[in-house]
Amino acid sequence: MFGNDVDFLLSLHRTHAAELRAEAAAERLARALPRPAGRGWLGRRRPAGRTADARR
Repeated sequence: MFGNDVDFLLSLHRTHAAELRAEAAAERLARALPRPAGRGWLGRRRPAGRTADARR
């Protein structure tokens, strides 16, 4: 597939660089989006879930 190691290494470098750019873009997007609030479907705070100990 590759004529020599130089072509392979250059292809590998370009692929890795593209992956790093995509990962950085995804992280920037995640930081730009607002975080979801801990609220239910009516906008109220969700009550604490019951644990196994609380039912006893």
